[in-house]
Amino acid sequence: MSRRPEISAIVLAGGQARRMDGQDKGLIPLEGRPLIAWVLERLAPQADEIVVSANRHWDEYARFGHPVVGDASADYRGPLAGIHAAGQHAKGEWLLVAPCDTPFLPNDLAQRLLARARAEGARLACAADDAQVHPTTMLMHRDLLDSLGEYLARGQFKVRAWQAENGCAVARFTDDAHAFMNINSPDDLAAARRIAARV
Repeated sequence: MSRRPEISAIVLAGGQARRMDGQDKGLIPLEGRPLIAWVLERLAPQADEIVVSANRHWDEYARFGHPVVGDASADYRGPLAGIHAAGQHAKGEWLLVAPCDTPFLPNDLAQRLLARARAEGARLACAADDAQVHPTTMLMHRDLLDSLGEYLARGQFKVRAWQAENGCAVARFTDDAHAFMNINSPDDLAAARRIAARV
């Protein structure tokens, strides 16, 4: 069995959260803990380090004990810009990426994404469930940071298009219907509270 390479996790907490009245989603409480705390708890055993990508409330995110990195540009350019900036700081061979509003991520997320990437000879894998592909939950080799920087420099910011350019493998997770639930609205938050009460 091959040794697991070094993995850095990047938590995306730089979104504008328009459907949540502009609240910083990573700091919204779920069962008494900020959403990002749930994500950090899931990712910590799967990664050698964690970097938080955030564009506001840096001090509050820094209290969780991980480096906080902002986008290179002051203009909001989406998750790829956050990944690129945080990826420059991260040290791992592979970068495990997840949004800050996905509190129920699988405990074997990195393992299964890496296995899928290796099986297909790919440098990039994203997660999918029975309903859809989740492009911002992915594992990418750090060699792709150059490609990502070039893509952003062309004024391109669409995650799926960049993944398509780089041959993204898809790892399917069908054993937990809530694994990739993300909190995009007050109704989502209410549903997450019901799920969290059972976790």
